[in-house]
Amino acid sequence: MKMSKLSLEEKIGQLFICGFHGLEADEQIKTLTKDYHIGGMVYFRRNVESVRQLAALSASLQALPRNNPELPLFISIDQEGGMVARLDHEGMSRIPGNMTLGAAGDAGLTEEAAILAAKEMLALGINFNFAPCIDVNNNPSNPVIGVRSFGEDPVKVAEHGNAAIRGYQQTGVIATAKHFPGHGDTAVDSHRGLAVVPHDKERLSRIELLPFREAISAGVDAIMTAHVIFPAFEPEEIPATLSGRVLTDLLRDELGYDGVIVTDCLEMHAISKSCGIPEGAVRAIEAGADIVLVSHTLSDQIAAIEAVREAVLSGRLSEERIDQSVERVLGLKAKRLAGSASSYGGDPAFVPVPLTPSEESGALLAKIAEGSVTLVKDEGNLPLNCAEPVLVIWPELRHRTEVDEPAVHQYNLANALRPYGDGVVLSVIGTHPDDEEILAALKQSADYEQIVVVTYTAEGEIPEGQSRLIEALNRAHGSKVIVVSTRNPYDINAFPDTGTYLCLYENRSFSLDALAKVLTGKLAPTGKLPVGLNDRYPVGYGLS
Repeated sequence: MKMSKLSLEEKIGQLFICGFHGLEADEQIKTLTKDYHIGGMVYFRRNVESVRQLAALSASLQALPRNNPELPLFISIDQEGGMVARLDHEGMSRIPGNMTLGAAGDAGLTEEAAILAAKEMLALGINFNFAPCIDVNNNPSNPVIGVRSFGEDPVKVAEHGNAAIRGYQQTGVIATAKHFPGHGDTAVDSHRGLAVVPHDKERLSRIELLPFREAISAGVDAIMTAHVIFPAFEPEEIPATLSGRVLTDLLRDELGYDGVIVTDCLEMHAISKSCGIPEGAVRAIEAGADIVLVSHTLSDQIAAIEAVREAVLSGRLSEERIDQSVERVLGLKAKRLAGSASSYGGDPAFVPVPLTPSEESGALLAKIAEGSVTLVKDEGNLPLNCAEPVLVIWPELRHRTEVDEPAVHQYNLANALRPYGDGVVLSVIGTHPDDEEILAALKQSADYEQIVVVTYTAEGEIPEGQSRLIEALNRAHGSKVIVVSTRNPYDINAFPDTGTYLCLYENRSFSLDALAKVLTGKLAPTGKLPVGLNDRYPVGYGLS
């Protein structure tokens, strides 16, 4: 469709992607589509119940009454895999996360995983993925990236990032490299506040920017901004999302990027609690963003759209500036959406369940998981003999985090170990165990010679309760305790004297099954650390 046929309001609407709260098209998304002409929507787990429900929802969204029905909608999602996976339901493949792929160390597998994810997204009518995350995670205290990164080596991050981009885009899904210029070396979660990356331009060019330069060379469709301050590029205390020096001078002019720039959600506190969402939308477009993401609240979404319109009418934003972004948006829709399966046209009742036959997806997902298990340390505790008593202490995630949706799965390490013997006993604690839980687990452990403690660290350092439990177990049992991290791998720094330590980078079934094989000696560990844990355990370390 030609831009000249669009009114100012329709053009501005094309620059917005918004979320809503229903399993069906609700009044929020109908209003935004019909009255505010938005260019697309974003799914969260709140919008997903089942394979066929989601396929029907996508089809109904594309059929919503609007001024320009011939212009397809972006239907987007954060399907990074691993711990940030909105599509994690019955009949959908559980795509591995980036650090799992980084530990497996095979970019070909990363590309295959992206192809699998893209095929399933297209079957569900999803055409725009806010992935891959190509932040270089070189700060162990990072509360928001962690296992969402492929690792801390920028060359390897770029290699895996480009593999994922190829997988998505060759299959027909828009790929998004994020979070520009890099969210990996922060100690603040931008969902909660403003983070600063204080390094100079040379260091930023060598590490943070390298994966983005490679992604641009690979032709990535979209780049998402970070709500992070970079004093080396922007002397004012404003996040990259709102900085013309970052988005235009650096990304457009210096790095030569002419694809679509999309903001991270403006409802995150780094924007909403500083300049506010309406002003943030205007300033983001002024800075060079093409698409503004407002994920949750109708009043904020309308206020942001109307603020941009008022900025044009007042002369603050030129219509020429709006047209530049509309041209990129329409060009991307023509490239990826027009006439393709992305605009779901089939009968959702006939979408296959599972989306991919298990014999096709299962072999790939198992291969990735088995290649990722990383043995960091062992003082003679492996292999386990599951015919004899084995105590598994499992942390159950009982709360939401800012990035994750609930990650509570019925399947745990005890389930994975039981096929190897009937001696496995499960003890469940919380991820933030209190004194009573710690004492109960410690007392229960007295009767066991084989003890496996699983840790789960969602944000920054390991929760104090988990660390205290492991220290107490080490005092009681010496070097006999086996500890497995099932998210951020840095946990060993809190209890360096643990006898055996393995890294798993997610707590889902394929990874737990692979871990069980390693623990019982049925599989040799081949994973290598994608991040350095300390001087003793650098990047690339791993026992076999």
